[in-house]
Amino acid sequence: MRKFVLTGIFAFMMVMTACSDKPVAAEQVPEPIKVFVQQMFPGQTITYAEKDQEVTGAKYDVVLTDGTRIDFDADDVWDKVEATMANPVPTALVPAPIVTYIQSNFPDAMILKIDKEHNGYGVELANGKEIEFNRNFQVIDVDYDD
Repeated sequence: MRKFVLTGIFAFMMVMTACSDKPVAAEQVPEPIKVFVQQMFPGQTITYAEKDQEVTGAKYDVVLTDGTRIDFDADDVWDKVEATMANPVPTALVPAPIVTYIQSNFPDAMILKIDKEHNGYGVELANGKEIEFNRNFQVIDVDYDD
């Protein structure tokens, strides 16, 4: 039994070692990610990229010239975007019901972060508000603490 447990621990450690973030050159980032950056963030380029090789595939995290950080899943689809005050998250990237809600309730607020979560989306606004939406884009939580 002890041998089985030790073998399991060793196998787990090998998997965890293989799943580590490694810096990669911007040229090594998959083409769909480069196209996404060109379309959604015109004028910006990738200044830093990390590849996280996981059992389910490679995930990438990139940083753009203006400081925007974007996480991509194993299908090269954005998972989280953390933008800057100078260049907030493009509304074309945000699902329409979320844009409508924010424009109606916080008309002067810019979206600085959007995160696809297991059960919906999390959004952070420049005014400090944090809003959680479920999969049907209904608001399930608003943090009004400034």
